[in-house]
Amino acid sequence: MILIFAVKAMAQTAPDNYTVAVNKFKQYYNNNQPDSIFNMFSPELKASLPADKWNATTTQLRAQLGSLVKTDFEKFTTPTATYKATFNNAVFFLNLSLNNQNKLIGIFFNPYVEPSKTIQMDASLNEEPVLLKTFTGSIPGTLTVPKQVSGKIPVVLIIAGSGPTDRDGNGLKTGLNTNAYKMLANELGKNGIASVRYDKRMVGSSVSSAKEKELRFNDYVDDAVGLINMLNEDQRFSKIIVLGHSEGSLVGLLSIPDQPVKGFISVAGAGQSADKIVTEQMKAQPKFLADKFKTMLDSLKKGKYTDDIDPSLYFIARPSIQPYLMSWFRYDPARVIKAAKIPVLILQGANDVQVPVSEAEKLKKAKSDATLVIIPGMNHVLKDAPADRAQNLATYNKPDLPLKPELVTSIVTFIKGLK
Repeated sequence: MILIFAVKAMAQTAPDNYTVAVNKFKQYYNNNQPDSIFNMFSPELKASLPADKWNATTTQLRAQLGSLVKTDFEKFTTPTATYKATFNNAVFFLNLSLNNQNKLIGIFFNPYVEPSKTIQMDASLNEEPVLLKTFTGSIPGTLTVPKQVSGKIPVVLIIAGSGPTDRDGNGLKTGLNTNAYKMLANELGKNGIASVRYDKRMVGSSVSSAKEKELRFNDYVDDAVGLINMLNEDQRFSKIIVLGHSEGSLVGLLSIPDQPVKGFISVAGAGQSADKIVTEQMKAQPKFLADKFKTMLDSLKKGKYTDDIDPSLYFIARPSIQPYLMSWFRYDPARVIKAAKIPVLILQGANDVQVPVSEAEKLKKAKSDATLVIIPGMNHVLKDAPADRAQNLATYNKPDLPLKPELVTSIVTFIKGLK
């Protein structure tokens, strides 16, 4: 994945000037003329991405993707147009942003995914909107409730994993297309358990006046606490359970102290600080990228940011998210879970290629009275998947693939056993 300048985009028709720009880009790219593309840059983009780095990036793109065969318009919202870019070797989203002088102010490539297929919720369930107001905007979500209930019922707050993951478990920018959280809400509802899933700050339909560089890990915790308080005021619910997936596990753990929560569920949560997990994950990248990430990480540990980042690392370490990384890396999940005073369920897939079983075992060691369940065949997106890495990752873009049944069974059994 190559990230150069990320800009949100959504809408319907591209103005003529964008058509001209994308056609020029295609022509110059296929003719191996990176300097001509560079001349399309605005002064700001030229400053943030000098010619030598742009030329190196273009060379890398051509080596990986081959020629650009065609560009099909997908959507537009000022100032960004999104195209389905079909290369010889792969299909990507190509996002182009222009200023008033028709100069490029942003280019953003990410893997193409088919539009997420609609998952029909069970007819026995109702869905209604939820909105949490924050100091900088609002967090929208979906409350799923069984239609036929007798008395109060439990409600689960589902906290999404890392990256730009929305309430349903999908992330356009990262090629994530799973519907995992929506499926989970559906299964919980069929078992008489309500749930709330929501878009993280700066993701999906959430609204924020803050910039990416101002985001901190505790902002996610504040949002979770706000939603817990909102659910606590709703007289339909008998108890609140917090479920955090991946990064959301730590968010959930930090949100439960002094809150009216009766149980906590960690799904694919890390058992050590995130910098160690991400460093391990980076080993799957080319060595030169892993080394550059380590250099950036060493600087963060010293309280220093790294502005000069290889464009290939923008997806994980661009300058604007380094403050967030620093705020995230300082937490040790094992220490946090040890302080939990409520029943805890730790769920982990045996075929998770992002978070290994050893992480769940670290959480269990720190919280000896927690229940640990290792689910055979389950991967990081909660689906049945082979151990082979490529085939495993392929399930991240199979929205119709059902959840691993043992996941639902374990969660429902835990919730119904709470006092």
